[in-house]
Amino acid sequence: MPIQSIQGAGIVPGLLKVNDGPKPTPSESQKSFGMFLKNAIQDVNIKQIESDKMTQKLVLGEDVDLHNVMITAQKASIALSATMEVRNKAIEAYQEIIRMPV
Repeated sequence: MPIQSIQGAGIVPGLLKVNDGPKPTPSESQKSFGMFLKNAIQDVNIKQIESDKMTQKLVLGEDVDLHNVMITAQKASIALSATMEVRNKAIEAYQEIIRMPV
């Protein structure tokens, strides 16, 4: 099977027009970003609650596999750690902006 050159491959559809629609207003962007953060935090909370439920089932002796409990706990831990890192970076960026001379 012959290998085609990159030049002959053509253009991938959808990559040319990234900004097809009108640009959102700053207010819309702010609401969109706020909803993104809210959904991300809710997702972390759901993972924490799921981990707590699995741990509780294990402690009570219900039929649950230990490896599933550990996997759920690690998912919750990683999600929380990632959220904390994003928060730390946002605070650092805010502090850097505050230090800028006007």
